[in-house]
Amino acid sequence: MNFEFAEEQELLREQARGFLSENCPGSAVRAVLDGEADYDAELWRKVAEMGWTATVIPEEFGGLGLSYLELVVIAEELGRSVAPIPFSSSVYLATEALLANGTLAQKEKWLPLLASGEAIGTFALAEGNGRPSVSSLSTRMTDDGLTGRKIPVPDGRAANFAIVVGATDSGDGASLYLVELDQEGVSQEVVRTLDFSRGHSVMVFNGAKAELLGGDGAGWSAMTALLDRAAVLFAWEQVGLADAALEQARDYAMGRYAFGRAIASYQAIKHKLAAMYVKNTLARSNCYYGAWALDSGSAELPLAAATARVGAIQASVFAAEENIQTHGGMGFTWEFDCQFYYRRAKLLSVGIGSEGYWQDRLVTAYEQTNVA
Repeated sequence: MNFEFAEEQELLREQARGFLSENCPGSAVRAVLDGEADYDAELWRKVAEMGWTATVIPEEFGGLGLSYLELVVIAEELGRSVAPIPFSSSVYLATEALLANGTLAQKEKWLPLLASGEAIGTFALAEGNGRPSVSSLSTRMTDDGLTGRKIPVPDGRAANFAIVVGATDSGDGASLYLVELDQEGVSQEVVRTLDFSRGHSVMVFNGAKAELLGGDGAGWSAMTALLDRAAVLFAWEQVGLADAALEQARDYAMGRYAFGRAIASYQAIKHKLAAMYVKNTLARSNCYYGAWALDSGSAELPLAAATARVGAIQASVFAAEENIQTHGGMGFTWEFDCQFYYRRAKLLSVGIGSEGYWQDRLVTAYEQTNVA
């Protein structure tokens, strides 16, 4: 069995890595951290021009019609560069939600704009602390429009529309709604997270106009399927981040001398680097499984997605933390770039559900697979 990507995908990786090395250096990430912008608008424009936002969108809707294997390659390279752009919100979540649940009219309106990067989408599920559930949803459609409060919403202020999970009295207890954010019924305030190279907001709906996305009362099952798909893409981004953190730690250890020797020669540092490598390799193996299941439309996707997600969370957070430890006292300072990986690893570890949430999903998917 061949677990490697095809030659065309490796060429795409080479192109993406070269592009991001030139257009998304550490100084670009730092500029967003130091500034007031929610994301790097110029980098977003260039990424859209490269066609990355159009990767899996069918040609009939202005996309490239490529496979998810191309998209996971791009996701991995974006993770390596810690790109400060709303790619995951718009591509992994909003675009996927439209592809799976949108009507023809909704697809014709939004997918070409998403493909070109002219429109940015986001996904609004969380309503504060705690694990989201049907019973905890307070956002719902009323006679006056959509009413409720979502926090935090990733890339909310950058987005043109949001896919919102709201409560309903029918079906599985929830529905998905497409809400254009440039209207009086929607207001937003900035929410500061650990990684402020990606903007977040509290989004309040007060009689907002909204379109039903998918079946009425079918939103929770649609949301669950959407998160399975997004989990694979997030996992590849996390693996890219973990490998970059490992490489940064290795390079620093080989160039940093103490008592006349490179610190990489000391056993304690060797153990750190080896442990990072083992976790990264295991996570990558799980991500191959997830990429196959996503691209092939396999019934094993819930199991593969949860497996990839749990492994990638563990690897990325561990690598980011050990990278700082390898750098010693200097690793904690603002001047060093170690913080980029730590901030992003922590953000990605909870963005679509925590490790505990995905462990529960993994157990459930494993039980269902064995029963089947």
